[in-house]
Amino acid sequence: MHSTTCTLIVILAVMGGISHLARGESAKPKSPQINLSSQTGPLRVGIVGLVHGHVEGLLQQARERDDLEIVGIFEPNRALFDRLAQKYKLDAKLYYSSLEKMLDSAKPEAVSVMTSIKDHLPTVAACAPRGVHLLVEKPLAFSNADAEQMNQLAQQYGVLVLTNYETSWYASLREAKRQVEAGELGSIRKMIFRHGHKGPREIGCSEEFLQWLTDPEQNGGGAIVDFGCYGAALATWLMHGERPTNVTATATTLKPTKYPHVDDDATIVMTYPNATAILQASWAWTHDNKEADIHAEGCSLHAGRGSLLFAREENADSQQIDAPPLPPHLENEWTYLRKTIRGECAVDPLSSLELNLIVVDILDQARQSAAQNRETSKAP
Repeated sequence: MHSTTCTLIVILAVMGGISHLARGESAKPKSPQINLSSQTGPLRVGIVGLVHGHVEGLLQQARERDDLEIVGIFEPNRALFDRLAQKYKLDAKLYYSSLEKMLDSAKPEAVSVMTSIKDHLPTVAACAPRGVHLLVEKPLAFSNADAEQMNQLAQQYGVLVLTNYETSWYASLREAKRQVEAGELGSIRKMIFRHGHKGPREIGCSEEFLQWLTDPEQNGGGAIVDFGCYGAALATWLMHGERPTNVTATATTLKPTKYPHVDDDATIVMTYPNATAILQASWAWTHDNKEADIHAEGCSLHAGRGSLLFAREENADSQQIDAPPLPPHLENEWTYLRKTIRGECAVDPLSSLELNLIVVDILDQARQSAAQNRETSKAP
């Protein structure tokens, strides 16, 4: 597709409401124009923070790809930078102790935000006035107050604030959505999402990662935020941006000696006029778990990391479906980021600010509901 046409698609998509996600009371970012990058060659990426474990995936990708260039890294902890620099052969000149200096000197087209969730807002506040686009690790935020300020900054300065979910790059979920859109399933009635793993300590997360991940001030909670966001995003995507009419949640700590300050197991129930979504978020699974069950009128789909199972009738054997490969612009987050900010493809709804404002609202309601339920259970 010609780059001029693609640029118009991106701008119109943002202005008009990406994939009609704004049905009902959905928030509508109305940036008059996205200031797309005119650069060519490798994507110039700055890294903000090294305390998120996902950053190592980016550092590895940058070593293996010729379309991605890390131009600067901001991290207050110099020892952490030095450790990762040695592991991934990073030039010491990439290091900055000031975010503003990194942005002004290295001049990235976009930044990958690998901080605590609470630090997403100050990062947007620094990047947006400089016209630097952002890809933040999920979720966008855990409070509506922070999310709304990010929304205002994105609108004011015409930058993209995109959210990265691992599940955005699952072909099985894309095929499930295609079948829903094609009317092959009938109306969705129930969605069940299971996301999580054994626990961040159990899987070996670094101390820098654990320090903020298990801090309710920096992460908003434990598993309820860390993994509740996946189901919230996928349900909103499958329901065309419709907001749930009710959100209730329970959260508990099954392993208090390991996670004394946050929940490690949570269930969120989202009610729609004609459907229900159940989000099971946990740091207490026996295995890495990222699965979705979509039950519609007369049939159901089970979407895992790489598989898609279809069942139409009771007692019938499930049929495995081969999901087609992802389109080139969705093969991974770094290809997508480069193509999006340069106007070569439209913003994908799963990463969009519009959808993720709804996700944050769901998480905020869920955290409040879980807190109220905890207080109620303590009452004599």
